[in-house]
Amino acid sequence: MDQKKNILGEPLMACCTDPMTGFYRDGYCRTSNADTGTHVVCAIMTAEFLEYTKAQGNDLSTPIPAYQFPGLVPGDKWCLCISRWLEAEKAGVAPLVDLNATDQKALEYTDINVLKTYAE
Repeated sequence: MDQKKNILGEPLMACCTDPMTGFYRDGYCRTSNADTGTHVVCAIMTAEFLEYTKAQGNDLSTPIPAYQFPGLVPGDKWCLCISRWLEAEKAGVAPLVDLNATDQKALEYTDINVLKTYAE
């Protein structure tokens, strides 16, 4: 696979390996045609965002042992779908973003300056 780039045009860094994140569960917020959610934003969870996404039907805070998912808590990093992050941004509850670990594919959906506003 080609070396993926982040939104800054540099090599994509890992988002998180504890808990293991990414569409491919390899720690990276990278995507492919198989990833219909486009999990490209490395976000730092907040209580407000976790409550928001749960209310939208995507509960990221409840553990699911069958999938070895511990449930997320504020401060955890996680690869989010760009569409969910943009929804949260409009709602005023977008989590901070690790720009070094956010795939350049995110720039197909939003402006780099919007993401930089939320830089950790």
